Amino acid sequence: MNSEKIMVVDGNSILNRAFYGLSKSAMLTTSEGIYTNAVFGFINILTKYLTEENPKYLCVAFDMKEPTFRHLEYDKYKAQRKGMPEELAVQVPIIKQVLDAMNIKRIETPGFEADDILGSISLCAEENGMEAILLTGDRDSLQLASETTRIKLPVTRGNKTETDEYDYQKVIEKYGVTPKMLIDVKGLMGDASDNIPGVPGVGEKTALDLIQKFHSIEELYENIDRVEKKGVREKLEANRELAFLSKRLATIVRQMPCITDLQQYARTDFDRERLYSIFKKLEFKTFIDRYGLGDVPIAEASEELDIEHVKVDTAGELESCIKAVEESKKMAVYYHVDPVDNRLDHLCIYACRQEYAPAVLEFTQEFAEGTAIAVLKDVLENAAIKKYGHDLKKFIKYCKARGIDVKGIEFDTMIGAYILEPTRNSYTISELAEENLKKSILPAEILYDKHGRMLQQGLEVNPATVCAACVSAIYQLTLKYVPIIEGNGQHELYYDIELPLVEVLADMELWGFKVDVEGLKAYSREMDLRLVILENEIYMLAGENFNINSPKQLGIILFEKLNLPAVKKTKTGYSTDAEVLEQLSQKHEIVDRILEYRSLMKLKSTYADGLLGILDPATCKIHSSFNQTVTATGRISSTEPNLQNIPIKLEMGRKIRKVFIPTDDNFLLLDADYSQIELRVLAHITGDANMISAFSNNEDIHTTTASKVFGIPVEQVTPLMRSRAKAVNFGIVYGIGDFSLSKDIGVTRKEAKKYIDDYLEKYSKVRDYMSETVAKGKEAGFVTTLFNRRRYLPELKASNFNVRSFGERVAMNTPIQGSAADIIKISMVKVYSELKKRKLKSRLILQVHDELIVETEKSELEEVSALLKQCMEQAVELKVPMTVEVKSGESWYETK
Repeated sequence: MNSEKIMVVDGNSILNRAFYGLSKSAMLTTSEGIYTNAVFGFINILTKYLTEENPKYLCVAFDMKEPTFRHLEYDKYKAQRKGMPEELAVQVPIIKQVLDAMNIKRIETPGFEADDILGSISLCAEENGMEAILLTGDRDSLQLASETTRIKLPVTRGNKTETDEYDYQKVIEKYGVTPKMLIDVKGLMGDASDNIPGVPGVGEKTALDLIQKFHSIEELYENIDRVEKKGVREKLEANRELAFLSKRLATIVRQMPCITDLQQYARTDFDRERLYSIFKKLEFKTFIDRYGLGDVPIAEASEELDIEHVKVDTAGELESCIKAVEESKKMAVYYHVDPVDNRLDHLCIYACRQEYAPAVLEFTQEFAEGTAIAVLKDVLENAAIKKYGHDLKKFIKYCKARGIDVKGIEFDTMIGAYILEPTRNSYTISELAEENLKKSILPAEILYDKHGRMLQQGLEVNPATVCAACVSAIYQLTLKYVPIIEGNGQHELYYDIELPLVEVLADMELWGFKVDVEGLKAYSREMDLRLVILENEIYMLAGENFNINSPKQLGIILFEKLNLPAVKKTKTGYSTDAEVLEQLSQKHEIVDRILEYRSLMKLKSTYADGLLGILDPATCKIHSSFNQTVTATGRISSTEPNLQNIPIKLEMGRKIRKVFIPTDDNFLLLDADYSQIELRVLAHITGDANMISAFSNNEDIHTTTASKVFGIPVEQVTPLMRSRAKAVNFGIVYGIGDFSLSKDIGVTRKEAKKYIDDYLEKYSKVRDYMSETVAKGKEAGFVTTLFNRRRYLPELKASNFNVRSFGERVAMNTPIQGSAADIIKISMVKVYSELKKRKLKSRLILQVHDELIVETEKSELEEVSALLKQCMEQAVELKVPMTVEVKSGESWYETK
C-alpha cells in the first residue's frame, strides 16, 4: 500500500457540531450581524485535522434537501427531525463559498446522503491501495472502518475538544463486533435520531449480545430458536420485517456512481484573493493570519515590520532615551519574554512623540535587565509621566517584584478594547492593531521555533522590531479608543474602576495565598477514603461493580437494570449528564451518591491534588491569575487555580478552605461578604417600593417575599415557603421560566408559573423592568449596567426562539449582575487604595464573587475590619443600604 491519503469530511455533521458547540454562549456574529459561529468552528475543526493528517486528497460531502432512497422506502425516516435553525441555515451557503475559495471539492448527490458519499469514496480508496480518513460527528460511519479506513470523531469532554478515532481493530475492542456487524446491531436496536424503528424493546446491550453470537440479522432469524430469553425471542419474531427494514435503512451505500475518480480531489492552493475577501467580510482575523492572507504578500510581511527604532544596549544610551521621555511626559511600554528560558530579553519604551523613535532595550550579559530597570526606576515611579501599555498588569507585577512601584498609569489598550468589545475571544495587540490601525504586527498567535525565535508565517522576525511596532501601536490605539470611551459615557467605568483595578490585581497575584501543605495532603487522604465509601455504596445499590466514570456503563445500570426513566438519549446511548441526574435524584438513592462522587472526583483532581502542582515551593503560596477581560458581564475570573469554582454546597468542598491560611502567625484572614448584592441592585434599578421597603427596614427579603407571594403574615412563613421564595427571588434575576423553576423547587410547572406571576404582581416594578429592558436592548442593540458597561446583544433580533430567549435572559440579567460586578470592583480599588494610603501591612489577597479576603496583621485587625466594612458599604450610593458582614479567622474556612 502506498502512503497516499484521502480525507472525506461529513459537511453537515461537522457544521452542526460547530454550530451547537459555539452557540451555547453568545452567538458569534460580525459587526454587520452576519452569523458566523458554525463557519468559524467548521474551519477550525477542518484545519486541526488537516494539520494532523496532511492528506493528498480532500473533499467535503453534503446532504441535499431532496428525499433519499431511504425516505422512499420508509416515509418516517428522519421525519421527526426539526428544521434547521435559521441562524445555522444562513451559514450553509457561506461555508460552501469558503470551501470553493479554498479549492476544496464539494460533493452533493440527489437521492443519497453524505454518509453514502463517505462510504463510496472510502471503498474506492481501499481498492486503490490508499488510506482513507473520514471526519464526521456521526457514529453511523463506524461501519466503514477497516484496516485502511479510519474514522475521526471530534468529541467534547469537559471544556476540551478531543478525538475518538476508530479503525477495524478499535471497533472490535469497543463493541465486540466487526464494523460491518454494527449495521446489524442498529437494525435490531434502531436509531431514535434517524427514526429507524429497530425491534421495539431491544436496546444496545441486547443487540450487541445477539450479533456477537449470531453475527448478522439473517443468521439470527435462521437460528431464532437458539435465542435463550423468551421475551427477546418473542419481540424478534413479532418484528421480523422491522428488523430487516431497519438494517437496510442503516446500511451505508458504497457503490455510488460518478464520484470515485479520486484524482479530482487532489488538494491545490487556495484562491487566496477570494478567500481573503470572504474572511475579511466574516471578520476572521485569526484565519487571515493563519493562512498568510492579506493585502501584503507573505514574503514582504517581515519587511513591513522593519520600522525605525533605536537599539539600546548601554546605560548611557538609556539615559538619553529617558531624557526624551521626561521631556515628553509620556511613555508607552512593551516587553518581550524569551520563550525558552522565560527571561525578559527586550523592553521597549516610546516617548509618544513623532520625532522620537521607540527605544528597544536589548538585554545582554554586558547590559543586564537589572541595570536597565534600576536606571528606569525614577521614571517609572514618576506619577507626572503618563504610562501607556497593553496588559499592563504583567508589567506592573514585574516591576513590583523588583521593588518598583509604577505610577502614572494612563491607559491600557487591552482594558480599553475590553470595555468597547466585551465579548471578544482575545485582545492581542496584533489583532487590535490590524483591525483598528490596519497595521500588520504579528499573527494573533505568535509562533516560535525550537530555538525560541519569533516567527511570522515561517519567516524569522526580530523581537526588537516587533516590540517597536507594538509599542507604537499602543499609543495609536490609545488615541483611537479614548474619544470612543468618552463618547459612550464610559469615563468613570474605565478610569475610576477598570484601570486602577489593574494594579490591584497585579498586587494580589504577586502576594498570593498561603496553603497548609500538610493539611492539604491530609485533606486529599480524607477525600480518598470518602470516595472509596461512596464507590462501595454505589456498587451495593447497583447490585454489581462497574466503572462509575463510564457514561455507557452507568446508563445501563440506571436505565436498564434499575429501570429509571431515560430522560435524554444521545447517539452513543443514554445521557447521564448532571442535568439528567438532577432530575432523577428523587427516583433512587443511588443518584445522589453518584452526584456526590462526581463532585468529589472533580474537587480532588482540581484542588486536593491540583494545588500541590502549582504551589511556589519556597513560600507554599499559590498565585492565581485574576482575569479582567474574560467575562462579558464584567465579573473577574481566576485561573490556576480557579478559586471561584469550589463546590461549597458539599461539606468536603467547604473544607478545602481550611488549607488556605495566613502567611505566618502574625496575620489573620478577614472575609467581608456583601449581603444579597444582586437583589439590592435589582431594587435600586427597578425602584420597586416593596423591595426598597424590605431592604430599608432590614427585613429578611426571602421571608418578606414569601409573605407577599403566599398572602400570609410574616410569622406564618415556613422554611419551605422561604426556600421557594428565595428560588424565585434569585431566579427572577436570571430570567428564570416556569419550567426551570419547577425543577429547582420540585413543584409542577403550573405551580411554578403561579409563583412567578404572583411575585411579579407584588413586585410590579420588577415586571416593568423586565419588559422595558428587553425592548430597549432590542432597539439599541445593547444593555448597560449602572456604570455604563455595555453588553451587545444581536441575539435579541434572532428569528430562532431559543437564541432570542437567551438574548432576553441576558438582557434582563446583565444590568443586575454587571452592576454587582462593578460594585465589587469599586470596593477592591477603595480597599486597596486605603490600605496603601495608611501604609498598613494588611493586604487584599482574594476576591470571590461578592466577597473580599484581606490578610491582616493582628495589630491592625480592628482598624482594617472597620476600613473593609466602610469601603464596601459606601462603595456606591443605592436607594437601599448595602450591608457587609466581616469575619476573621486563622483559615479561610474559619471566616465563613
